[in-house]
Amino acid sequence: MPTAASAPAPAPTTAPDAVALDDVSLAASLDGGFTSHHAEVNGTRLHYVQGGSGEPLVLLGGWPQTWWQWHKVMPALGRRHRVVAVDLRGMGGSAKPESGYDKKTMAADVRALLTHLGLERAHVAGHDIGAMVAYAFAANHPEATGRVALLDVSHPEEAWAQMPLLPRPGVRHLWWFAFNQVQGLPEQLLAGRYHLLLDWLFTAMTTDPASIDARSRAVYARAYDSPDAIRAGNAWYRAFRQDVDDLAGYSPVTAPLLALGGEHSNYERLLAAVPALGTDTRVLRVDGSGHYLPEERPEAVTEELVRFLG
Repeated sequence: MPTAASAPAPAPTTAPDAVALDDVSLAASLDGGFTSHHAEVNGTRLHYVQGGSGEPLVLLGGWPQTWWQWHKVMPALGRRHRVVAVDLRGMGGSAKPESGYDKKTMAADVRALLTHLGLERAHVAGHDIGAMVAYAFAANHPEATGRVALLDVSHPEEAWAQMPLLPRPGVRHLWWFAFNQVQGLPEQLLAGRYHLLLDWLFTAMTTDPASIDARSRAVYARAYDSPDAIRAGNAWYRAFRQDVDDLAGYSPVTAPLLALGGEHSNYERLLAAVPALGTDTRVLRVDGSGHYLPEERPEAVTEELVRFLG
């Protein structure tokens, strides 16, 4: 697998013009009766896609993607669960307010959405930024938490402040953690050309870049191409200091916690970080995967989630 410090970006990719990229059409394209909705909750507006039946399962995605990153696993999960795939505050079809991007507030958004849907309790699975929110949800709303799955990322912790600015040979260099802290400049550089960043990331952070196809890349580029969307997505990173401080006040969660780490991504980091986050934790490696587990290894992710959620 190429490293994030060295992988070149391929030529920009676009989806066929005939393929609709709006959320209503995307939801309708999935087996399982999935539909697109919006809800006014916790002082913001969230977009979500739901379908299936059974115990509720909330899916939370990450940067720089949308709810669509779960599309390969949603139909199978929907045969056992009422699946609610959420665009987080600042993501995709959700509102992009000026504040509220700390993971504790974003978890409160999700809690309010459950109330809006008439759900008292749900399992929660998150990837990347969504994994951070999933953990904050369990820490702050234990009464509403079933089981929790973290995909390839855990909650921001103090050790993150020690990440090196200069890359080290053989170690993934998370340069975008710093880039996304810069005020104003990313919007100027990336607006209208976000596909360049996406193509770079999907080459550097996957074992098979083709696992995230042209249609999906077009969906994500469409979601992030505006200055407002870039600002909002970057705000998740700018809140990391607050997230670290919030974590210091949490007790280990008591909900069963599963972490899935990509063989060529964050498995080792999760092994080190996750045991301290809960009283009932397990960390599993997803072989043959980089960072984007639900799209790279959807069958494995589905299998492990079904087994874990029971």
